[in-house]
Amino acid sequence: MIYEYKGKKPVVHESAFIAGDAILTGDITISEQASIWFKTVIRGDVAPVYIGKQANIQDLSLLHQSPGMPLVIEDGVTIGHQVTLHSAKIRKGALVGMGSIILDDAEIGEQAFIGAGSLVPPGKVIPPRSLAFGRPAKVIRELTEKDFSEMDRIRNSYVEKGQYYKGQQEK
Repeated sequence: MIYEYKGKKPVVHESAFIAGDAILTGDITISEQASIWFKTVIRGDVAPVYIGKQANIQDLSLLHQSPGMPLVIEDGVTIGHQVTLHSAKIRKGALVGMGSIILDDAEIGEQAFIGAGSLVPPGKVIPPRSLAFGRPAKVIRELTEKDFSEMDRIRNSYVEKGQYYKGQQEK
């Protein structure tokens, strides 16, 4: 369901997939071939939310912000099931594992991987191409080519599934 909030309504690219039970409200931009999965809530009622090309926001995730602090999800990002993102920056190609919480002004570097169940506290910067895990999240190691291949596989599978479901909606 898509709601307007104080004159702002989500702008969704025609190729993006939005699950029928996802809730979007306010100042949200969703780019080409992005996918927003079942029971996800994205609130752009405090500051803008930007979701890049081929990004996927998986089931039961919650996205929100603090005043004056946009939430930015760049191209090719994977956000796992039941993730909470709040006024963070998730850089190109990063993956945030299931059940993680990323708080205000945190930044997840390009192609970084946040392990499942992690907590990235306010203002924390996770370097590009690194694996971080824990509560609070700490960098464990640099990622390998095998890791990048798996991250690409996951992203590509969600692009493919999103386009399949998008086709179902159009019937």
